[in-house]
Amino acid sequence: MKVQHIAIIGAGSAGLATARILARQGHHISLFEKAEQLENVGAGLLLQPSGLAVFEHMGVLPQALTLGAPVSGLEGRLADGFLLVNSHYREVHPHCSGLGIHRASLCHVLMQGLEEHAIEWHMGVDVQQIQQQANKIQLNGLSRDESAFRRSFDGVIIANGARSQLRPPSWVKLDKAYPWGAAWCIVPACTTLPANILHQFYQGSHTMMGILPTGSIPGQPQAVSSVFWSLPQSELAGWLQQQQDGKHDWLHTVAGYWPQAAEWLHQVVPQASWLAASYRDVVLTRHGAGRLGIIGDAAHAMSPQLGQGVNMALLDAWALGQAVQQAQDWDQVWLNYHNIRLSSIRFYQWLSRSLTPFYQSRSQRLGWLRDTAFSWMYRLPWLRKQMARTIAGVKLNALQEMNLADIALPAVQAAPVADRIAIPPVTPTSASLPDQ
Repeated sequence: MKVQHIAIIGAGSAGLATARILARQGHHISLFEKAEQLENVGAGLLLQPSGLAVFEHMGVLPQALTLGAPVSGLEGRLADGFLLVNSHYREVHPHCSGLGIHRASLCHVLMQGLEEHAIEWHMGVDVQQIQQQANKIQLNGLSRDESAFRRSFDGVIIANGARSQLRPPSWVKLDKAYPWGAAWCIVPACTTLPANILHQFYQGSHTMMGILPTGSIPGQPQAVSSVFWSLPQSELAGWLQQQQDGKHDWLHTVAGYWPQAAEWLHQVVPQASWLAASYRDVVLTRHGAGRLGIIGDAAHAMSPQLGQGVNMALLDAWALGQAVQQAQDWDQVWLNYHNIRLSSIRFYQWLSRSLTPFYQSRSQRLGWLRDTAFSWMYRLPWLRKQMARTIAGVKLNALQEMNLADIALPAVQAAPVADRIAIPPVTPTSASLPDQ
């Protein structure tokens, strides 16, 4: 496709990655962000092998590895110490791993070298309306000084998060808040548990805690961990107020169930600042048409149970780059894009929605069923491997997988696989991503 002037709304992981990939192809990018400046805020994120493959594609993997913390797998324990979830990336490939990284570090990595490309930044701009026309698409909104903003482009990509108000209503099949969320905080790195594991702890389906190695924040060399405590949305505000008031009764609960984690938490949590996280379930009937597309959480927000949010956003950016590069017009772009991404998006949305009540609900039956099923599933090598591959983000559907080596090929010049580092190929069980 000839050089396009493309507007991207939202400077999160999806927007920044897309800007980077499309600008590298020679397109002119205008990046719109409602916030007046990007800040070093946010919790830790887990980059799966799929997300790391996109980082290698963009040429920023070394910077990410410097700031992040390697994660070899996920372990989830019950209150009696039983290891219920035991999923390791070596089941995908002997050299595969994940990467725990702070959201600020992720954005820092994605912004490296952006000044080299034709990208216009528009901070503090609230885009309120998008109008498609025959040969252009127009953005209307307010600039930071409250003056009206109006500008036309060849194409527009919406990437402004799960609560986006810019999605065409006719495309929205589901947009619903989850009844459960989480409180989270950033603390000095965990010293009482293995450092390269995402640790989770469960008691029934109503109590869940996570501890994620998170690496370091730009300008702050100290290694940190992210702590997550699952709560119903209706209880989050009260719980956060208790922590602010110095009432840490929940630490006694943790000590009763998981003393090894509590030993460390007693040292770091009283000084921590807790914040709330909420989640949405967003399902669209399509992700692009005409000159308009939607990616990232704006297109497919989901529960964090499978740890796929940022990885799905990065895969969206990669797939959009592939779709644009191989198309002659915008209609062909979305045909290509849906062909690459739709199957995987639907699979992970369905699985995330199905699993969430087993971890965040008041159902005693679902908690018992999860504990019983998982205790047997992880004893079966084939099922254990499939679960690891699902968590790694490589699934197209239950039987097909994408090939990470194909995704990791550099965006400008494809080097031989043997000369590249960090992302080993994943042998697909049935098929790789379709060629376009």
